[in-house]
Amino acid sequence: MTRGFWPMLWKEFIQMRRDRFTLAMMIGIPAIQLILFGYAIRIEVRHLPMVVLDESRTAESRALVDVLTNTGNFDVAGAVTSRDEIRQRIERGSAHAGLIIPPDYLRRLKRGRGAQAQLIVDAADPLSSSAAINAAALAGTATALSLSRLATTGVQPLEVRVRPWYNPDLESRWFFVPGVIGSLTLVMVTLLTAFAIVREREIGTLEQIMVTPIRPSEFILGKTLPFFLIGLADMAMIAVVGTLWFEVPFRGSIGVLLAGTVLFLVCMLGVGLFVSTISATQQQAMVSAFFFTMPAITFSGFGFPIRSMPQAVQWLTYLDPLRYFLVVLRGVYLKGVGLGVLWPQLAAMAVLGSALLTISVFRFHKSLD
Repeated sequence: MTRGFWPMLWKEFIQMRRDRFTLAMMIGIPAIQLILFGYAIRIEVRHLPMVVLDESRTAESRALVDVLTNTGNFDVAGAVTSRDEIRQRIERGSAHAGLIIPPDYLRRLKRGRGAQAQLIVDAADPLSSSAAINAAALAGTATALSLSRLATTGVQPLEVRVRPWYNPDLESRWFFVPGVIGSLTLVMVTLLTAFAIVREREIGTLEQIMVTPIRPSEFILGKTLPFFLIGLADMAMIAVVGTLWFEVPFRGSIGVLLAGTVLFLVCMLGVGLFVSTISATQQQAMVSAFFFTMPAITFSGFGFPIRSMPQAVQWLTYLDPLRYFLVVLRGVYLKGVGLGVLWPQLAAMAVLGSALLTISVFRFHKSLD
């Protein structure tokens, strides 16, 4: 047994050395992903965009805004004139919080009654919401201490009341279940599409199919359409389970969710087809798909807020279709928003899907030649 083991072991190392593409992926991909994930994975959330509705318009109300921004958890994203505008900005994603300072803010401070302000938080993201709530808890005491001329009159500490929207109980599963739906769809459709075509090439049936009257476009459509339909069916099944079993509320339109799913599946079919053009074996296809799926899930905002990532990585996330699909999923599920809010995400997926599918089909035609 010992005499047979060592030659077999040596043969496998020689085989790995000859397959340089797979060897490079096995060595290079972990190093590249470690570097990317080391910068991207950060659970601390800072500099949340906040809009301000200042109905007091006094030096003291501006001091409250300064205290919140000095915590580093908020950046003022502009002033608004109504509560409806706060809702619109949060629904569109251009703001994550809204500070409302009432007209009697200064009068209540001077009378020692203890002023109140309201901080509305987009609680669809529990990590960001926790950061906002912690900052608000410290803001009242810090503001009272900073107003020294009022503190001598016995003013009570300021109370900043936090009102979480969309997820009032900060249920983490409400945030993660839509993310799991998108991530599972990404992995399944990408792998199935890549493996199906590579398997044809690996067992030698691809050449046999190409000598038949079937055209390459018909072959591609015939190989990818079943996985598109399977992706739709699985997406529907996972969505029903997430809604009924995990009790994640569904507040939006099924039509908007369907449109987002179709565009996302087109993107994933393009990725799977591209992986099949650069892979000669199923092993190579698996490693290549892994190289795409892991960063795609990490950079999408599935588990770690995009705004906590370095700026360079944030720009990179715009190439990730899952980033846009998660916004659609959470927007439809938790916020109940429609096309008026989500059309930028749908348009981005349409552009990415067209580009990915065009490049992949072109490379597939070239590989057949």
